[in-house]
Amino acid sequence: MNVEISTPATELVQRLSATPRGARLARRLTADQLATWGYPHGGDPNDTAQHLVAELAANAVTHGRVPGRDFELRLLLARPANTLRIEVSDPRGDSALRFASQDPEAESGRGLVLVQVLASVWGVSPREVGKTVWAELRLG
Repeated sequence: MNVEISTPATELVQRLSATPRGARLARRLTADQLATWGYPHGGDPNDTAQHLVAELAANAVTHGRVPGRDFELRLLLARPANTLRIEVSDPRGDSALRFASQDPEAESGRGLVLVQVLASVWGVSPREVGKTVWAELRLG
C-alpha cells in the first residue's frame, strides 16, 4: 500500500553546483516550493523570495565558489509566523561581504542592497567550512 504523508514538509534543502546554472535552478526550486506551500507563482511573496534567492545564489556562485564544491539552498517555512527563512551556504568563509561600489555606473555590486531592502532581516553565520548568508521574509 502506498500511503502519502498528509502533513506538508516545511523545509527544503538542496545542494547545487556552484555554477550559473545552479543559481538559476535555486531560483526555480524556490518558486516551485513556495507554490507548493500555497504562495503561487506571480504572487508578491513568491516573486520576492525568488529575487532574494537569486541574489544570494549568485553571490555564492560568484564570490563564494571553491572549485569542486557545491553551494546549499535551504528554505524553512514557519507557518504560524508566515515567515520564510532562506539560507544559502557556500564553502568560502574568508570572503567578507561588501555592499555596492560607490560608482553609479557599475554593472554589479548591488545584490546585498537588494537583500537588505527585500528581507525583513538578514545576516551571515559562520559554518565549520564556509558561511551561510540568510534572509527572512514575511509572507503576509
